[in-house]
Amino acid sequence: MKKIVIIGGGIAGLTAGVLLQKAGFQTEIFEKNALPGGQCTGWKREGYFIDNCIHWLTGTRPGSALHDLWKEIGALGDGVEVYEKEMFFSSKLNGETLTFWRDKERTRKELLSLSPEDEKEINKLIDYVSLAETMTVPVEKPFDAMTPFDFIKLGMSMKEMGKVMKEYGNMDIKELAMRFQHPLIRRAITDYMPRGYQAYAFLVSYATVTGGNGDIPKGGSLSMSLRIAGKYKEFGGVLHTNADVEKILLNGKRAEGILLKDGIRVDADYVVCACDTNHTFHQLLPETYMPKGLKEMYGDREKYPVSSGFQIAYGVDGVFKEITGTRVFSCEPLKVGSQKVQSMSIQSYDYEPGFAPEGKMILQTNFSQTEEDYRYWKVLYSDKEAYQKQKNEIAQAAVERVIMEYPFLTGKIRVLDVWSPMTYLRYCNSYKGAYMSFVTTKQAKSITVPGKVKGLDNVLLASQWLMGPGGLPTAAAMGKFVAWRIIRKGL
Repeated sequence: MKKIVIIGGGIAGLTAGVLLQKAGFQTEIFEKNALPGGQCTGWKREGYFIDNCIHWLTGTRPGSALHDLWKEIGALGDGVEVYEKEMFFSSKLNGETLTFWRDKERTRKELLSLSPEDEKEINKLIDYVSLAETMTVPVEKPFDAMTPFDFIKLGMSMKEMGKVMKEYGNMDIKELAMRFQHPLIRRAITDYMPRGYQAYAFLVSYATVTGGNGDIPKGGSLSMSLRIAGKYKEFGGVLHTNADVEKILLNGKRAEGILLKDGIRVDADYVVCACDTNHTFHQLLPETYMPKGLKEMYGDREKYPVSSGFQIAYGVDGVFKEITGTRVFSCEPLKVGSQKVQSMSIQSYDYEPGFAPEGKMILQTNFSQTEEDYRYWKVLYSDKEAYQKQKNEIAQAAVERVIMEYPFLTGKIRVLDVWSPMTYLRYCNSYKGAYMSFVTTKQAKSITVPGKVKGLDNVLLASQWLMGPGGLPTAAAMGKFVAWRIIRKGL
């Protein structure tokens, strides 16, 4: 029986582990942290639970291969309830509020009422959101293993998505916003997505919610990760936590196993790198083994940027329906990282009663951070006292702005925790503190990197960084692709 060592117990590593164990292989996962899940995690503060990851989970609608994969690995199914999002988000400007509802016809009416002069673009946007609901994440087999028939089948299943790409595929978020005359519509579109993202990403994201394919598993991110880890163990998999890997041991064109940072050697027939690819090719393996596609994306910081977030969690005394969902509003200028922001968001987790003590609620803010912001935080991080002081000052200023927007929170809201791009770097070895992979800008070509390492016969890659924009579905897909390759070779 072949033994497979998997480096990283995030969603990609857990997915590969479940499928390989199910197929009869012997696997061991080595995770550097105390809990599995990688960035799909959460933690407790003062009786509250802070969810780090899931705003929506693509693949919650039955009938797709991705949904079947989530069920197979234990993320969904088996009595797992799903919270249906009523709204995508709302944005407020100059006293007016616009909400992108799950019911897109309700959104259409609200948009038309707000800005009759934008009727043509409004109708086009909503109509194309309907087309984007056909978008699926291919998870059957690796792209480099697909036949012409496979590609034809995939294209036919998403033929409506081709129309979306033709209309919106060659513009970015800002250009999409400028198609509209009303300032609130413009602001709402640019509020939600980090700059640099292509316009179609907004439509696809919204379409996952309107199509019922982007809901939230009850229990949130950590519960989902623990369910998958439980499925892995049920199949006989061995999960090592607090087990940081120092390097992969090579002998010619093969890996013999891994060396842990505590000096323990683990032999293996296959080694799967299910972690940050920058870490893989600068710590675990020599950079010379990095695939060409990854080299191209890491090498062009303009065309393939990454983004992160400066985030704050608040505990609230009371439950207020006025702040349900995700809401974006203007605020007094505030310096976060290297940039001055004039708007901020709050997201409520009131749909999860267990996330807060009875009679209370938890809110979170996420300020989008660029690579320039990352450089700011990296320099500051060298002085831990100054770093902590700056985080606390921003958090306090943010609380003041939340209270200015929602005066009824006066005396009822406090900061629970604050985390920055450096948190993701420390916890997950994330490249420049990013929590998703490369943003494919309109100037760049889309690159999908095969999960093979040229020159090494038995080292494979399973990471969200192999295909933009990353995220949980991509991580699961890459985990399955690795399992597919190994299973094809046999026991």
